[in-house]
Amino acid sequence: MSMITGAIVKRQERVAGYSRLTLQAEAVALNSRPGQFLHVRCGDTLDPLLRRPISIHAVDREKGEITLLYRVAGKGTALLSEKKEGERISLLGPLGRGFSMPAGTGGICVVAGGIGIAPLYFLLRELSRRKIYAAAFLGAPTGRQLICADEIKELGHTVFPATDDGSAGFHGTVAELFDLYSRIPADGCGGGGRHAGQPEPPGKPPFEMVYACGPKGMLKEVCEILSQANINGEIAFEERMGCGLGACLSCVCKTVDAEKGFRYRRTCVDGPVFPAGEVIWD
Repeated sequence: MSMITGAIVKRQERVAGYSRLTLQAEAVALNSRPGQFLHVRCGDTLDPLLRRPISIHAVDREKGEITLLYRVAGKGTALLSEKKEGERISLLGPLGRGFSMPAGTGGICVVAGGIGIAPLYFLLRELSRRKIYAAAFLGAPTGRQLICADEIKELGHTVFPATDDGSAGFHGTVAELFDLYSRIPADGCGGGGRHAGQPEPPGKPPFEMVYACGPKGMLKEVCEILSQANINGEIAFEERMGCGLGACLSCVCKTVDAEKGFRYRRTCVDGPVFPAGEVIWD
């Protein structure tokens, strides 16, 4: 169910260099599902003209609140970051196809690169509500830029951080860390690349279902790992969009087609979540 609605700013805060905006929007909170996004009007004039697509980070259905986590990257998001408590914002949504919930309760994993944690945190909250606990692999350039690690632990999930500079957790990319864990034998023996002091992931590798969001390079690596290990997964794309409704075709991605070999699909309506094995990266 999609709609245009007015939302009221409840809180605006900075988190690890990003902005987190909480809005009062009862109908949107009630109808949102993990992996979906909102098309947000950031200003009060026609400049900027287009809305901005922002992943839904969390919802509180009892309070009727919805939270967005975003990076200030241009004029639109800069204007959005200046919104104060009590101001109104126009929302279009919730939009898009979200994550499917796992059939079982074990071997669940999420892989987040930077701001890619935005939609995955919503998913982790839903999993925790259903008493399903996951291994959460979080990547960032430095430890100061790791997002939501403590909140995710409070939900009951196990966090595995990776930083490019080695200032927190694994020294390397989150895809490299996930690859090491994905190759741990089911009995937990045999090398697998686990580092001293790192906890065992919930469930047993190989993982049964993996959800990922982050930069395209990271997503490509994760999809290659899933393909080699024959693990099911879903990935969420972050794309620039014009309309958010499938009309402008500005956000297409290349996917597998059984008859034609490939076809282009619209991220805003056919995604932003796609099965990992359907995306063509060349």
